[in-house]
Amino acid sequence: MVVKVCVGSACYVKGSHKVINRIKELIELNNLKDKVELKAAFCLGHCTNAVSVEIDETDIFGVDFNNVDEFFNTYIKKKVE
Repeated sequence: MVVKVCVGSACYVKGSHKVINRIKELIELNNLKDKVELKAAFCLGHCTNAVSVEIDETDIFGVDFNNVDEFFNTYIKKKVE
């Protein structure tokens, strides 16, 4: 699975760096380094609500630091286990 987090200016201001770091921590804590590739991306086109996060070039979600754990468990962990 490839997970891209937008680091464009709008998402950066909304905390993309914190979201990236937390997803990275969660990948390591759940031993998913061999199943999940985390990448940075510029402008995924959905930056109005929160940080844009894309999964496998098909789904884009708005994620902020307050819901990143829930997002990870629902959309990343469940899909790769």
